[in-house]
Amino acid sequence: MSVMRWLAFLLLLLAGPIAAQEAPPVAKPATVRVALATELGSVVLELEKERAPVTTANFLRYVAARRFDGIAFYRAVTVAPGFGLVQAGLRDPAKWYKPIPHEPTTQTGLTHADGTISMARAAPGTATADWFIMIGASPGMDASAADPGFAAFGRVVEGMEIVRKIQQAPTDPTQGEGVMKGQMIAKPVKILTARVVE
Repeated sequence: MSVMRWLAFLLLLLAGPIAAQEAPPVAKPATVRVALATELGSVVLELEKERAPVTTANFLRYVAARRFDGIAFYRAVTVAPGFGLVQAGLRDPAKWYKPIPHEPTTQTGLTHADGTISMARAAPGTATADWFIMIGASPGMDASAADPGFAAFGRVVEGMEIVRKIQQAPTDPTQGEGVMKGQMIAKPVKILTARVVE
């Protein structure tokens, strides 16, 4: 075997293991966890501080100031068995920070899957301190070319059974206005504390 053929053979042998090596894993986008201690048990959220930075920073600002301590889940929507949402938020406008810019799901890459936390709002850019958690997937809440959708910014990683219990809480048929009439929880479920956890 000539020297050139021998070198070519060696190169082939070396190329095999190099080609077989896997590419390094793609880093997971940065997240932060927040534990909600409710009257019914703990719910842990994983918030997308890299993919939805504006919305996550807004939520964390309320958590850091302890403005979510003592608020409640006050709305429960059931569209079909196992499908709907629960809503919580700070009801005192005097304690709100300024509304934040809207981060649509077309920008963040997030979707309204089961357990997603998303901002409640009127028009885009009006979200402050109200948010909801999905029970079941709701792609209709995602943004599209014709609809800005809602700003998803995280998901429940522990305690979905608590979220489902809240959804099943009795509602008052006379309370609420417009589409929210009959969706207000008769005895709102308090969030005792909201804290960032490691």
